[in-house]
Order: sequence, then C-alpha cells, then structure tokens
Amino acid sequence: MSQTNGQKPLSREDLRINFFRPRPGFMRREVIIIWITLAAWAIMIFGMPVYLAITYSYSASTLAEVSYTFGVPSYFWFSSQFLILWFVFLCFSFNVLIDWLSSSYRKRR
Repeated sequence: MSQTNGQKPLSREDLRINFFRPRPGFMRREVIIIWITLAAWAIMIFGMPVYLAITYSYSASTLAEVSYTFGVPSYFWFSSQFLILWFVFLCFSFNVLIDWLSSSYRKRR
C-alpha cells in the first residue's frame, strides 16, 4: 500500500482494535459509553421485571389490579410501552454522548 499524501504507513499495532482492552483516549471513552448504555438496557430489560415480581409478592393478580391509564394493567404498560420508550431514550442519549465525544476530540486536533 503506497502512501501518496506523505504520511508514514500504519504499523500492525496501530491497526489492532480490541473492545475489551481499548486504547486510551477516544476509543476508551467510546467503549465506556457503550458499556454504560448496555448496562442501563440490561438493568431495565432483565432487572425491572424481577423487581416488579418481588415487589408485588409474586402475585399476578396484584399486578393486574394496578393500572395507569385507560385501565391498562401495569405489567402490560411496562412491557409494551415503557421499555420501548426506554430504548428510544437510550438510543437518543447514546447518540448525543457519541456526538459530544467526537466533537470534543475533533477540537483537540
């Protein structure tokens, strides 16, 4: 591969990417944002149903009795509406954080 713009060729070490051991700087901060987003998603997807089951004493009838709007039971609202809104919020916040990170590293150059 010839370098036509005067840059020296990239070494094999420069091309190495490891998600679990990122390089310091931009890549490490980007991976931290990804891990935080995945953790927030996993806590709500897997943790909240367990929390709701423990809170309501393993009784499906108790969950069915509590309703938010239009007479919809709380477990239905949580699984069909809230988790979708949570996913949209996570996507939006992830993109905002990645854009902020990219712009802050662009200013440094």
